[in-house]
Amino acid sequence: MDTVGVAFDLDDTLAVTRVDRATLLTEALGEVGAPQRSREAYLQAHAEHLTARSRKPVFERLFNDAENVDAAAVTRAYRDRVNAALEPVPGAESTLTALRDRYRLGLLTNGPVVAQRSKLDALGWADAFDVTLVTGELAAGKPDPAAFESLLAELGTDADETVFVGNDVTADIQGAVTAGIDAVQVCYPSGPPHDPNALAHIERDELAAGLPTVLANR
Repeated sequence: MDTVGVAFDLDDTLAVTRVDRATLLTEALGEVGAPQRSREAYLQAHAEHLTARSRKPVFERLFNDAENVDAAAVTRAYRDRVNAALEPVPGAESTLTALRDRYRLGLLTNGPVVAQRSKLDALGWADAFDVTLVTGELAAGKPDPAAFESLLAELGTDADETVFVGNDVTADIQGAVTAGIDAVQVCYPSGPPHDPNALAHIERDELAAGLPTVLANR
């Protein structure tokens, strides 16, 4: 089956932060005088709120009422720091432009609506895709097959004519494969090991050069 649609994850696939996320979290909590929490604790709370409108419920989950933390202030501080540090991976923008001439181009990103949409604005990518889906706007997040079914419905493509590109083994690779979609794993030194279920594995800094070849040879 020829490839008709190509869709991407956002964070750590197409864009990264110049400063690691753990440091950004530490700085944001310190800015508003909130108790420190680990990046791991944040990610656990984040995973429980993939369909939220903002990160506020995430930070409410991190702190109990007795700590009297202004979750809205933490949300703003962290969002501002992440967006200021965000940058495309090498060649991402030219790759998206070139692929959009040949394929239906999509984005499916896990996270609250405000957080993820603001990242796209910060990158100048609000209109970079034919279809942009944030799980905060959906009934389920990745790896739930329903999230990928929503993607296919919006792209107007079948699973077997679509490729999904992402870095997270569970959310992106296993999620896409379970939905019947070929997945390309984006790899990097600190990332997870290669998933044998992926159609192909591409180093993140080589995405611009490697992905078009994978798609052409599929």
